[in-house]
Amino acid sequence: MSTLVLTLPPGPQAPAAEYSYALTADGHNAIRQACTSAALLPDPGRTGEVVAVVPARALSWQRVTLPQGALAQASRLRAILEGLLEEHLLEEPARLHFALQPGAQSGSPVWVAVCDRAWLHEALQALEAAGRPVDRVVPEFAPGPTASGQQECEVIGAPEDTQIVLTGHGPEQAVAVLPLSAAPALAAMAPAAEDAPPVRAEPAVAALAEHLLGRPVQIHTASQRALAAARGDWDLAQFDLASSGRTRALRRLGAAANAFARAPQWRAARWGLGLAVAVQLIGLNLWAWQDRQALAAKQAGVRGILTQTFPRIQAVVDAPVQMERELALLRQAAGSMAQRDLEPLMAAAGAALPAARLPGQIEYAGGELLLRGVELPPEELAAANQRLAADGYAARSQDGALLLRPQERP
Repeated sequence: MSTLVLTLPPGPQAPAAEYSYALTADGHNAIRQACTSAALLPDPGRTGEVVAVVPARALSWQRVTLPQGALAQASRLRAILEGLLEEHLLEEPARLHFALQPGAQSGSPVWVAVCDRAWLHEALQALEAAGRPVDRVVPEFAPGPTASGQQECEVIGAPEDTQIVLTGHGPEQAVAVLPLSAAPALAAMAPAAEDAPPVRAEPAVAALAEHLLGRPVQIHTASQRALAAARGDWDLAQFDLASSGRTRALRRLGAAANAFARAPQWRAARWGLGLAVAVQLIGLNLWAWQDRQALAAKQAGVRGILTQTFPRIQAVVDAPVQMERELALLRQAAGSMAQRDLEPLMAAAGAALPAARLPGQIEYAGGELLLRGVELPPEELAAANQRLAADGYAARSQDGALLLRPQERP
């Protein structure tokens, strides 16, 4: 499954607006990346995902504490947020879009992402009109702990419009977006420690960032930054932009399956799962081979007994049937009777049935004896079967008669 990660352009969404995008199969490496209009964006496929990244400058971050029970009131949650944020916002809350951080809990401080509502709606509608409806909306940078556990710095933009973005900033691990002019003051206030994470910068502003910050930087492209944002837990598509629960669950399941199948951090788990499946297949094949060998040995033993007992048999087709046929011929030549013959069946019936139970009619066919007019109650039938079992016979009631035949051998 492919994922198309695109960055929403700031400002009005003109028809000719261009989107920086990266197409990825594993969420970490871009198969293709470019900048183009919405109509020319690549198709991630029927099962693919489209992720829109909101630029850092288009978002502001607010810290609030939700009252107890607020999350349980889904229909009133936005109104609750408007009331909590009203004094901290420069614009009317009705003109803004809100999104709560993942795993938000009532009674605890949570981050709220805020952006222009009309701009976000217009951007998503433009993509939908171009045949690229967005599945998730993520922030370019999000508050919270960083991968290094320390404050991280990234320089983004073009030389004429450059920003410094601090993540994991301060005790609340906030996101701070500063102009490049603040770089000297930032370098003086926070000199680089030996174990500090490297400053990352886009190629176009890397040299400028090194000069102003007085330290080397690590190249980090816009597409790498967008892919990292898409791997995060945030989804700004909340409230009136939220998808149905089932749709979101299917998308998350598909994204998780794709990450497990392709993401580098799951490589060890994939190898382990593959080895476990391989061991199971090898074990099952070995078990089946042993069963086949044991069965072949038993069949060879039966054929050997048949050919040793009856040397005149040269070709063994069905050993049990051939042996039974030869035994029948021997009995016939010796004048003895088989268990399925009429006389042994009659003798067994006479010995097992109660004296007062006499049949009105006797029928014999195919090694079975049918005694009409003999109908035994269950207890007498059980007693008769115990006596018959000693001679290798069994009886059962059938349509007002008693059917007697040799017991079936396993």
